[in-house]
Amino acid sequence: MLRVKRLEASACLPVVAHPGEDLGYDVFALETTTLAPRATVKVRTGIAVEARYPATGAPLGLLVRDRSSMAARGIATTAGVIDAGYRGEVLILMTNLGEAAVELKAGEKIAQMVPVHVLTGPVEVAEALEDSARAEKGFGSSGH
Repeated sequence: MLRVKRLEASACLPVVAHPGEDLGYDVFALETTTLAPRATVKVRTGIAVEARYPATGAPLGLLVRDRSSMAARGIATTAGVIDAGYRGEVLILMTNLGEAAVELKAGEKIAQMVPVHVLTGPVEVAEALEDSARAEKGFGSSGH
């Protein structure tokens, strides 16, 4: 369940085109914004959100991801975590990777919010960690 508070009267509510099939909620730009070449801008949405798992009411976080239509235009979503307890305005950090300015229009779909379970807990200091097949093998250890 996604609860949404409009912070601005003209804000568009997030939408799911195909409920039960689509992974994320589409979010919209509140205002027309120009992205200069190679620039990063905070794009306002005019909304605040609260996400909860319907069956239990457990809090959910939201990962902010690119929309394929934006990525195809050379625009990337360059931040991406909305913590479960955050209640401020959702701002979408967008970067124009291209050489020409791009205009995002008010009311245009700009990103997706994907709900995720909150799995973090306390950090425990340990003198040793359990053995694993990978052990200390790092970069490239599983092949190319």
